[in-house]
Amino acid sequence: MTGSSNESGRRAPKGDKRQRTRKALLEATRALIRERGYERTTLQAVAERAGMTSGAIYGNFRNRDDLFMALADVYWVPIKPVIRKGTTFAEKMRAIADATVASIPDREAAAFGRLSGMAWALGQEDVRARIAETTRRSFHVGAEWLQTIADDGGLPMRADLLVVVIHSLTEGLLFQRFLTPDLVPDEAFHAAFAALAGERTA
Repeated sequence: MTGSSNESGRRAPKGDKRQRTRKALLEATRALIRERGYERTTLQAVAERAGMTSGAIYGNFRNRDDLFMALADVYWVPIKPVIRKGTTFAEKMRAIADATVASIPDREAAAFGRLSGMAWALGQEDVRARIAETTRRSFHVGAEWLQTIADDGGLPMRADLLVVVIHSLTEGLLFQRFLTPDLVPDEAFHAAFAALAGERTA
């Protein structure tokens, strides 16, 4: 008898199946958005593209907005710099620049969906409210983290402002890099974060 068994003869955990289903639905959604845009991507079309029923979608996502917002969690994950203990604030900012540059290939592959999703969200009041709440929590966590990495000289501005500046700086540099790659070299990322740390670059 065939079934969802692995090579050892044991049934695959239900959690694995759920994870695979979610992944397939998100990949189908991402492909359709590239072809049709957010407005014309329906749940029925997603289910058909994924080879599933609409019930599979509602078993994993509350509604279309929930499905769309999950895309960012998978394809636009937070940039996580490697911060070594005992380094100066300037060195920590350099680590953020390094991590941002390293994220370029993955970010570039997801840039179209990210930008079109932001444009779509501008006209969706409920979605904007959810994004605002998620971003508010993220900024709060980021500000607390910045307080922990400040050196004896402190931060160049309040942590709650600095986290917004770093986020906006990172996103702006990345999208300009994707649009005009020859005009935004890696050096621009490092120079921007060095300036935040009060350093001059050549």
